[in-house]
Amino acid sequence: MLSVRRSVVRPITRLVAARSLSSMVSRSASSAASLRLAPTFTAAGRATAGRAITAAWSRGYADVLVVKVPNMADSISEGTLKTWHKKVGDFVRADEEVATIETDKIDVAVNSPTSGIIVEQFAQEEDTVVVSADLFKLEKKDASEAPAAAAAPAPAAAAAPAPAAAAPTPVAAAPAAAPAPAVAPVAALKPAAAPAKLAAHAPAASPVAGRAEDREKMTRMRLRIAERLKESQNTAASLTTFNEIDMSAIMEFRSKVKDQVLKDHGIKLGFMSAFIKAAAYGIKHVPVINARIEGNEVVYPNYVDVSVAVATPKGLVTPILRNSHSQSLLEIEQSLSAAAAKARDGKLAIEDMSGGTFTISNGGVFGSMFGTPIINMPQSAILGMHAVKERAVVINGKVEVRPVMYVCLTYDHRLIDGREATTFLMKVKEAIEDPRRMLL
Repeated sequence: MLSVRRSVVRPITRLVAARSLSSMVSRSASSAASLRLAPTFTAAGRATAGRAITAAWSRGYADVLVVKVPNMADSISEGTLKTWHKKVGDFVRADEEVATIETDKIDVAVNSPTSGIIVEQFAQEEDTVVVSADLFKLEKKDASEAPAAAAAPAPAAAAAPAPAAAAPTPVAAAPAAAPAPAVAPVAALKPAAAPAKLAAHAPAASPVAGRAEDREKMTRMRLRIAERLKESQNTAASLTTFNEIDMSAIMEFRSKVKDQVLKDHGIKLGFMSAFIKAAAYGIKHVPVINARIEGNEVVYPNYVDVSVAVATPKGLVTPILRNSHSQSLLEIEQSLSAAAAKARDGKLAIEDMSGGTFTISNGGVFGSMFGTPIINMPQSAILGMHAVKERAVVINGKVEVRPVMYVCLTYDHRLIDGREATTFLMKVKEAIEDPRRMLL
């Protein structure tokens, strides 16, 4: 029985194999014939075409780049995607800003690593994005392709005047279209009934409209500022002491040299640099003002890095002027101008605000007369400047009018006693009223 089955199966198998071989031969012959009919597809041509297809296939994968959310700082793991500056289909150049991510400290610009076209965005505005997550997909293109893409809208712009020439035509056709509006008033009568019903409620609605409320989401920076300020109030034993400074000497000094400084160095000499220098002078005599508490220890830095409070549209930031104790007034003013420009332009980096041993806040630029600034933790003190006003003061038994500024020092009473705080403030007063002391 087994031999019979084998005798039947083997011929069938041979028949199927023969038919398959015949089909393969016929297809090969057909392909060979087609190749003979196309003389341009030589052996070298077929090899070149194969390489081109392989290269195109490779570029389909190699020329697409997924850009991820960049590292923003050691302490920042996420942010809010505030703005897409480019949309899908836009061409971007290398290092061109594509998006802005808001964190609780700074705004981070996401730039394109190379030239190309944005083909996909993985997040929407106001979404929370995590460091190293996919942000957008970029199809790499050569930078030379950008002008062609940018020039494309030009013909459309050139064609824009054409409708102006065609404008008289609709005017001539207007009388022909006149019968159509005849039906419109009939339809317009139906919606008119609804306002008539609401007319009785109109007087009640007007006062409500005048008492509307607008709501907006707090930015990450504002939330962080609120958290830090409240942390300072809950942690430090804050106390504030005041004094007044006769600004006559420093104003006279400034008026003598400001034009020459502007001419030689291109910067405007202000009062802030003098107060930073005076603070460093005071810290030299009272080092505890520059100290901070860490656990059960007190840390005394042997340098003075002054944090300067700067108001920006998004909130208060404190860029740091490094090594203020060893800088001249001109060097401090130059550093201050650079930091203020960065703050206004939103270009401050984390390293520009990290650290700081002492803070100065100048509410006088807004006209403030008195204030009690909040300590910038983990620092232990902050100097508050205010507006300069002419006041009657007694000089050598005579009443004179002098420009006077009230200053204050808010300090952490856990570390700094009243004697040290008052002594420091007196040293600042002495340095401003007689700038020659800062040269000693």
